[in-house]
Amino acid sequence: MSIRHGYYAGWRSAEYEASPDGDQVRLYAARPAEGFRQVSPDRYVQVVPRADVDHLQYVTTHCTWRGEPFVVLGEHEGWLRVEYSGGKVPVAERLGLEPFDRGVYQAWASRHEVEDLREETV
Repeated sequence: MSIRHGYYAGWRSAEYEASPDGDQVRLYAARPAEGFRQVSPDRYVQVVPRADVDHLQYVTTHCTWRGEPFVVLGEHEGWLRVEYSGGKVPVAERLGLEPFDRGVYQAWASRHEVEDLREETV
C-alpha cells in the first residue's frame, strides 16, 4: 500500500495528486504526460477546469503504532512519518514523540512496526 496524504483527482481515466484552486484544479504527475508541463525534476503539472475532473477527494492514511492512533504523513525508505492523533499529551510524551508544534507530535516509525494501515477519504 502506498502512502497518500492530500488531494487526489480523477481525470481522463487516471488519478493524480491535485490542488484545487477555485474553479480550477492543478494536477501533478511524476512522469511526462500529454498536456503536462515540467515544473521540476520528476514533477509535471496541468491545470484543468474543476468541471472536467471525475472526482476530487482528500485522502489520509491512518495507522496504529505502539497501540495508539496516528496519521501517516509520508514515507521514506521503509520508514513512515507519523503524527499522533490521540490528543493526549502525556501519551505523546510517554511514547517519546517529537513536539512539532503546540499539541502536535510526530515520529519516524518503521513500516514493519505499524498496524492497521488504512486510507480514509473525505
